[in-house]
Amino acid sequence: MSRHRHFHLDHAGHSVTLNIRDGRRTEYELLVDGKEVGYQRRRRHSTAAELLSGELPGEPPRVFDLEIEHPADSREEIVCVLEVDGARRPMAEGAAL
Repeated sequence: MSRHRHFHLDHAGHSVTLNIRDGRRTEYELLVDGKEVGYQRRRRHSTAAELLSGELPGEPPRVFDLEIEHPADSREEIVCVLEVDGARRPMAEGAAL
């Protein structure tokens, strides 16, 4: 049985969303303003941090990283942090779509 997780943050007038589907494989879907800009699929769940990168639209586009941390002591807890413009901002978890 797979589990869906949803993280979201509004930054500089743009919407950044991470959807996670965790089952036999873990899938990460990164959206900016509702458009997919990154996707990653792993065979097995890992306690290591995953990193996805994307760009916020604009002139010039701004590159950002999204760090997804799976603490070693809990498969349930996931922490997502948006790194952009030299700052780290945690993303709130909400209801999966």
